[in-house]
Amino acid sequence: MKDYIEERTLEIGKYIIKNKSTVREAAKVFGVSKSTVHKDVTERLENINPKLYKEVKEVLEKNKAERHIRGGNATKIKYKSAK
Repeated sequence: MKDYIEERTLEIGKYIIKNKSTVREAAKVFGVSKSTVHKDVTERLENINPKLYKEVKEVLEKNKAERHIRGGNATKIKYKSAK
């Protein structure tokens, strides 16, 4: 694996933990696609830094469990502003 990919993977992992961010938010900050962020933190990070991987996985699982709530709130705001 190229050095810049490992470096990016570690930076994304640290960012997600520090900010409790979603894959989408991290992708915007780092200027890469959601698919790239997801692959970095679910596949590559486990081989590079297992401890960091476990921490990131916890944040992503929490985000996954809450995403229906965020989606509902976004829809509520959308329709409230339309009236």
